[in-house]
Amino acid sequence: MASDDLVPIFSSLEDVYGDGALLDEARYRYERLKSTFRELYGQEPELYARAPGRVNLIGEHIDYEGYSVLPMAIRQDTIVAIHKHDDGQGPPTLKIANIEPTKFKSCCFSTDPLQEVNESQHLWANYFLCGYKGVFEHLVSKGTDIPTQIGLNVLVDGTVPIGAGLSSSAAMVCSSAIAIMMALDLRFSKKEVSEFACTCERHIGTQSGGMDQAISMMAKQGVAMLIDFNPIRGTDVRLPQGGTFVIANSLTESNKAVTAAVNYNNRVVECHLAAMVLAVKLGIPVEEATTTISTLSDIEKLCLSFSASQGSFDPVFAVQVLLHEEPYMREEVEALLKNDLQSLMQKSPSSLAVISAAKQYKLFQRAKHVFSEARRVHLFQEVVESNRSEDEALPELGDLMNESHSSCNLLYECSCPELEELVDVCRKSGALGARLTGAGWGGCVVALVKETSVLSFILSLKEKFFHSRTEKGLIKSDNLGLYVFASKPSSGAAVLKL
Repeated sequence: MASDDLVPIFSSLEDVYGDGALLDEARYRYERLKSTFRELYGQEPELYARAPGRVNLIGEHIDYEGYSVLPMAIRQDTIVAIHKHDDGQGPPTLKIANIEPTKFKSCCFSTDPLQEVNESQHLWANYFLCGYKGVFEHLVSKGTDIPTQIGLNVLVDGTVPIGAGLSSSAAMVCSSAIAIMMALDLRFSKKEVSEFACTCERHIGTQSGGMDQAISMMAKQGVAMLIDFNPIRGTDVRLPQGGTFVIANSLTESNKAVTAAVNYNNRVVECHLAAMVLAVKLGIPVEEATTTISTLSDIEKLCLSFSASQGSFDPVFAVQVLLHEEPYMREEVEALLKNDLQSLMQKSPSSLAVISAAKQYKLFQRAKHVFSEARRVHLFQEVVESNRSEDEALPELGDLMNESHSSCNLLYECSCPELEELVDVCRKSGALGARLTGAGWGGCVVALVKETSVLSFILSLKEKFFHSRTEKGLIKSDNLGLYVFASKPSSGAAVLKL
């Protein structure tokens, strides 16, 4: 299916989950959702919407810089069961409950699409509210008539691990958006939802790029995807036979929304500043640089031209010549850009939060990571699409993954001790390549393993990394399958009318 296709509607679980153990698990989950929904609301769901999590194989922290990334959807997903309601007792409301009520408390919001998401209250249901606002914002942008606000009863069940770098937030926003869309008798394309789901998730306060929402919406069974931006589009990438990706959780939770000002959003701002400073040094007038340059991809051609004039064909060369490795103090950046940072970032509250928290900026390191990581994505795709034998291709892909992780750790500084330990264990246990996946600062590692070695590899991880954690009571040994598992590319978002 193309990204311009409408979000698919299926009438059977087999259409989404195939057969075997995954289908059996799905049947149990949907039956549980139906019965719990009936207990909560006195009626059965009109429909279900599901969206998967994802694992990014390569291309970390470059989607928001406009560069291509290469993720695949995983089998874990978020399901939203929904039904319109009108209890006749006052204004309509959005009632949102979770299948695990002790962990995720029920919430109630108004149906006003203009209501603000309270960033200071990190409620799980805020992601549903993002999806709700996104649907109405998209309608406004299209000049479409706004439907009458109606009350919605909602129940959510998610199996994407939270804070694991597997995009539980995008799975929640995308499944919520398409559930709301269908409840309002609307139909959107997968591409449309990908684009507005990315934008509306920023109501939470994170300046996400769009990879997570795009792969969750557009994924296909059996293939990874090269995701391009401006506009969003996906190209199928068939991974080599004989290799499998194993995902392992570092057991360190990474919450992008909570730590945004010092971690995720901080890197977005540093890249923005690096792009503007490079633009000025490459001859763009300051006023133009500070008003038209937003991302490093905006100035890549200028960097390539400069590098070519010096005998190089790598934009990293321009970074190495024009930026210094020592952190830039705020005063130096302001002098180069002839503006105070507060005024430059005044239209973005989340960027202002970064400016308030940061005293210095590592422009050289962030720009070098972005340009080099963007190149690795296309090298990865070239290896996959080449006629190399499995024995040649798999080690090359592993090397690119290892280089990516080193760059994330040393240049982008988004790793952590637990991730470093887990990557090391993966490589010593036979992984051809292993790297952090997702935002970092915790979360998961993805490892490329020969298919014939998957079982022994997972057993080795359980012994060398997870065993000590189970002994400490951090996790239960019976639940290890939730924290380390092999995955093939899974299907994307869909609506189910059962």
